[in-house]
Amino acid sequence: NRYIANTGLCSRREADKYIQAGLVTVNGEVISELGVKVMPGDEVRYNKERLNPERKVYLLLNKPKDYVTSVEDPHAKRTVMELVEHACKERIYPVGRLDRMTTGVLLFTNDGSLALKLTHPANDIRKIYQATLNKKLSQQDFEKITAGLSLEDGFIKPDELAYLDEDGRTIGIEVHSGRNRIVRRIFESLDYNVTKLDRVYFAGLTKKGISRGKWRFLTPGEVNSLKMLKENEKEPETKE
Repeated sequence: NRYIANTGLCSRREADKYIQAGLVTVNGEVISELGVKVMPGDEVRYNKERLNPERKVYLLLNKPKDYVTSVEDPHAKRTVMELVEHACKERIYPVGRLDRMTTGVLLFTNDGSLALKLTHPANDIRKIYQATLNKKLSQQDFEKITAGLSLEDGFIKPDELAYLDEDGRTIGIEVHSGRNRIVRRIFESLDYNVTKLDRVYFAGLTKKGISRGKWRFLTPGEVNSLKMLKENEKEPETKE
């Protein structure tokens, strides 16, 4: 299923269905059992059409607000896929999620192994956000957040927290957690509303030089840096 998904035909889950339905052959033999290994030089076909692995694509979007991070959502007016639909012929997918009103760094790829590594909770991928609040963050609440908070789905302690302006409403926060809406929920738990939330850093990548709603391909050096990230190890700092 991984080989088939890498050709861009479908997702791995959909590939399982095709395999079980007897629509896939390897070297002329129908394969209906899941988990069969594909070796270099093997000829894989779906409905008699030969499948070839796609080139790997790595793309960085500066996500605007009011776009849902989803490949397909019948309830959403706009999804992030609309912003990158003409970027390449390969089927790419967003790595992780940013909620509809959150802006900033969003990675797309068809490299399933890398996407899994960057989203797995155990790997502690570094993320930095700039949050604008509806009122000044008091020093007392600043210290509460720094010490860690108990939310409905468990304890959370940011790696870093800092005031970014004199009025105390714009806050920089660094987290490794990938829990849903975690930054917004941290502030909401202390009765603050996040009026703007921008992810400025993800796994060594920033949005420098990318206008809101625009994208660029990663450089070979950036791709290599992502692939060199080790499990359970914080990623190295990269130059902007």
